[in-house]
Amino acid sequence: MNMAFKWEFPGGKIEPDESPVECIHREIYEELDIKIEIMEELTTVNFDYPNFSIELIPFKAIFLSGDIVLKDHINYLWLLPKDLRNLDWAEADISIVEEVIATSSQI
Repeated sequence: MNMAFKWEFPGGKIEPDESPVECIHREIYEELDIKIEIMEELTTVNFDYPNFSIELIPFKAIFLSGDIVLKDHINYLWLLPKDLRNLDWAEADISIVEEVIATSSQI
């Protein structure tokens, strides 16, 4: 947990022969036990931390079904886009937060 106690969007590594959309469906189900529908792909983020680099492929999605069960995380919040800035985000996720807010009609 390189970013312990920082907020991050759920997700994970793409497996061989898996598309980014397949990956996020699988990861959300594995981490949260829910089903989602992808609505929009956002701008890919490539970020260099001091000890590693990361590529994030973010999506906007809607909840379809299931009850959230935390399998990989210690907490979760379900917020309006305008309230996302109130959290202490991992640095790589900050530009995603700003894009979600900028492209949302719920501001």
